[in-house]
Amino acid sequence: MAQAQAARETFRERIAKRTQHGDGIFWGLTLFFALLVIVLVLAILWVTWSDSQLARERFGLAFFTSGEWNPVETEVNPVSFGAMPAIVGTLISSAIALILAAPVAIGIGIFLAELCPPAIRTPLSFMVELLAAIPSVIYGVWGVMVFAPFFTQNVARPMSETIGQIVPWLGGNVASGRGLLIVGIILSIMILPTIAAITRDVLTLVPNTQREVMLALGATRWEVIWLSVVPYARAGIIGAVMLGLGRALGETMAATMLVGNRPQVPETLFEPATTAAALVASELVNSQTLIHESALVLIALALFAITLLLNLSARLLIWYMNRGPVGRTRA
Repeated sequence: MAQAQAARETFRERIAKRTQHGDGIFWGLTLFFALLVIVLVLAILWVTWSDSQLARERFGLAFFTSGEWNPVETEVNPVSFGAMPAIVGTLISSAIALILAAPVAIGIGIFLAELCPPAIRTPLSFMVELLAAIPSVIYGVWGVMVFAPFFTQNVARPMSETIGQIVPWLGGNVASGRGLLIVGIILSIMILPTIAAITRDVLTLVPNTQREVMLALGATRWEVIWLSVVPYARAGIIGAVMLGLGRALGETMAATMLVGNRPQVPETLFEPATTAAALVASELVNSQTLIHESALVLIALALFAITLLLNLSARLLIWYMNRGPVGRTRA
């Protein structure tokens, strides 16, 4: 009896020591929120996996290689669904956005952190962050009303009539004013401020000793930035690029308004197409059959898997770049 009472008192003392300064409570709260993120991801995975069961059982892996999308059953053509147009459209439009936005955004971040005069650094940083706060529907409206007509008349049509005769995927009919190239350009404008702002913040956290050592060795300003500051912050810069890519992959409203919403693999970048997010957003609410709804959820699951694989690839890239010349992690 005395031993049990002593054990209870010892347990109470340990609890009191852990909670008297709030460290234990703070540790428990942060652990709860960290585990909550994992639970949310698993919940999303479970919902998309269970709700797509009908499509997976009926179409199997052929669903991801088929380019046919026919949600209305007729006597001639039965119901058939394929995710290839949505996956191809998503990857191409996101790749265009990343290719166009990443170099410019990283350059903006370097200028704001390293080269910008102090008098205009704050206003320029504010404008970059304001650009990131604009809702996607505003980008979509601007793209439809202003950019798409201008681009079609002054860029797409001349390019199709000249370069398109040599490069097939830059030719074709451009009369619709909708296509993957327009979506990619709008997406690049949308993700540019995100990459630029994070790059600026990462570069400002680089210790001044990195710059002072290079300057003491006689390096120029450009050599200091390119050989010392940027390599030191490359993990954060890659993270910024991947965040921008994640937004481009999952963008819905602007893509729906500009891509054309034609579920087929386009032959050129100027033809109407679709993306995974745009297809799900435009058809899920109006789905008439269970197999149609299940196929849309399976496309959402595919988009979730693509995002997960790209983020995993980014983490592996960062790990590889931080390895030393003989395979050991740098100090």
